[in-house]
Amino acid sequence: MKKNAPDTTIVVNRKATHDYYIEEGFEAGLCLQGWEVKSLRAKKAQLTDSYVLMKDGEAFLMGCHIIPLQTASSHVVADPNRTRKLLLNKKELSKLFGATQQKGYTCVCTHLYWRDHLVKCRIALARGKKEHDKRASIKDREWNIDKQRIVRQVNR
Repeated sequence: MKKNAPDTTIVVNRKATHDYYIEEGFEAGLCLQGWEVKSLRAKKAQLTDSYVLMKDGEAFLMGCHIIPLQTASSHVVADPNRTRKLLLNKKELSKLFGATQQKGYTCVCTHLYWRDHLVKCRIALARGKKEHDKRASIKDREWNIDKQRIVRQVNR
């Protein structure tokens, strides 16, 4: 990786990895308006309750909140929670549609990031976690942090 590489990440949905087991990921483009692109350059977005809806052979991103900038969206009526179309090919759409028809599977957005000058959305096929699974993953994460802390103390 380059030393001075720019950070291409716009926003990460950490709640998705807490609530779901991530099975498979896809990269999708987004249909955006001009004010949304300017807001994303300022990293004014939230993905906490976002999900992907499959309808009429197309995929739509629901619940993504893009906060409008006062300077960029003064001449248009900006809807921060509007439904945004995802750009996927037919093979990916059919795979997602077939998987979401199965019991327990859903499609969630995990990342928004820049690929060159385009905004890309990382969507994932996910299966929901039960409450005891969430507690176990928290316990494992805390144990890994404690292990690293102990190793640092021993190496001093």
